[in-house]
Amino acid sequence: MKIAILHGPRDLRIEDQSLDASQLAPDDIHVKTIISAFKIGTDRGNYEGAEHVPGAPGYPRWVGDSNLGEVLAVGSAVQRVQVGDRIVTRQPHQSEYIMKESASLVKVPPGVDPEDAVYAHLYALSSLCYRKAFFQPGENVAVVGVGVLGLGAIALGPLFGARVVALANSPVRLEMAEKVGAHAGFLSNDPDLGAKLDDFTRGAGLDLVILTANPWPAYQTAVDIVRPNGRVSIVSLLGRGENDLDFNPLSMDRFYTKGISLIAVSGAAGYLYPENGGSGKTVDRFAPDRAAEHVLDLMADGNLKPSSLITHRFHYSQMVEAYEMAFRREKSMLGVIFDWRDA
Repeated sequence: MKIAILHGPRDLRIEDQSLDASQLAPDDIHVKTIISAFKIGTDRGNYEGAEHVPGAPGYPRWVGDSNLGEVLAVGSAVQRVQVGDRIVTRQPHQSEYIMKESASLVKVPPGVDPEDAVYAHLYALSSLCYRKAFFQPGENVAVVGVGVLGLGAIALGPLFGARVVALANSPVRLEMAEKVGAHAGFLSNDPDLGAKLDDFTRGAGLDLVILTANPWPAYQTAVDIVRPNGRVSIVSLLGRGENDLDFNPLSMDRFYTKGISLIAVSGAAGYLYPENGGSGKTVDRFAPDRAAEHVLDLMADGNLKPSSLITHRFHYSQMVEAYEMAFRREKSMLGVIFDWRDA
């Protein structure tokens, strides 16, 4: 099998490794990768070595965590999937693998395009930006940072009952935001931004700002535009690779006086109606795999189509080229797919 291994900053190699699928354990699943998706922000930070990515092991290490494949074989005790099923997993960029049934996996419903389904977990994270911030239908939402994750939040917003405005640093990204369902979009450095947001919200202000961009100026924009007592849902890795700040991110005028809530989109969201799993333990009703199932259902209904944002498709052997493009911050690059079907 072939797998992408990062040996150090900007030292990514496609390597051959052995994989023995002849004797599967009872809970093993053997999967052949069809495509994997490139998460530009996270994967780029990993690649360039700007900062150690949370949870990542030392070098050499695997890369990627959005994998769509077909089940080739299952162990004798496996019940969640069967041979021929398509599944989305959090496995790295690799041609095939053996995983445990207990690991993260979601079955792809019939009729859902692989290039949509591969984004299920990423869009589930976009949905957590709303859920963890206790979003309510009818609220005004701004999304600051219009990459794939931000566009997922924009696309989900109207389905959840939000009025969504996109803020970006590129007219091209604003066009993409409109394409996926933003009700409005403005450049973040627009000198009339305040007035335009006030007009968009009819004077009610922005109830929730979802921040998907890492740079500190994006954070500054987010806390400046949210209304008093509003919330900022932060899913970015703030300050990664940035210079030292020239402002106080928790200054009284931006934080205490406004009485806003800064919410880290990590871990489980609060939920008033927990599910009891029968063992006396509370089960997370919207655990990551269940959130991904919800996203896949929206895709099956025709309400979500992340593939419309794909700008580049690469053979897996061209992966280094894709990572280098991301390293150069090429604005034309958004959705990126790696094809493993002939590996």
